[in-house]
Amino acid sequence: MRTVYQHTLCPFSRKVRLTLHEKKLDFTMVNQNFWDKTPEFLDLNPAGQVPVFVDLNGTVICDSQAICEYLEEAYPEKNLIGDSIVVKAEVRRLVAWFDLKAAGEFTLPLLFEKVVKRNLKIQGNTGPCSQRIRQSKAMLLKHLEYIAWLCDRRNWLAGDNFSLADITAAAHISVIDYMGDIPWAQHELVKNWYVRVKSRPSFRTLLQDKVPGLSPWETYPLLDF
Repeated sequence: MRTVYQHTLCPFSRKVRLTLHEKKLDFTMVNQNFWDKTPEFLDLNPAGQVPVFVDLNGTVICDSQAICEYLEEAYPEKNLIGDSIVVKAEVRRLVAWFDLKAAGEFTLPLLFEKVVKRNLKIQGNTGPCSQRIRQSKAMLLKHLEYIAWLCDRRNWLAGDNFSLADITAAAHISVIDYMGDIPWAQHELVKNWYVRVKSRPSFRTLLQDKVPGLSPWETYPLLDF
């Protein structure tokens, strides 16, 4: 069986899970806290990061984008990157935008302050930093405005077809949505796009996710919210 080592609220893990579901590939999940680098996990990925993907033939792939590119070539039946070089370039640009810029500016800071800090036993850990949370939420709004700009001009984020760009953006947005930090009433275009993504069969298992000690926001599992 294919295996994904992942953490439930890791956006990069969610990206790989969605890609596998879109390609209708069966897999099992092994939960791995990214702040708890066990020797066994480090044998798989010396970087100590999730996700890690193990294919049926035992091939081990680390890094979410490397995994998704591998899946695109190993299982090409469902194309998620596009056919033309122009579309492929735009999909990859947006994937990098969300995995690097958005992740660094709001997803990972909010995840660290609200989830990771609760599990870190380090001296001087005073809990969530309200200033950093405010700053990250301010950056989140700028990214929501950019998604709205894309939604106003395209059928999906990278063009006419659903792609890895939508998967990546939704993976990051879904983490913040789980924590209840998105003002949906102020971002109707983004909400409409996200509802379309949430309605896809590939998203169903994500809507059932539960993190011990942190319940999802009340509208998180709803398609009509």
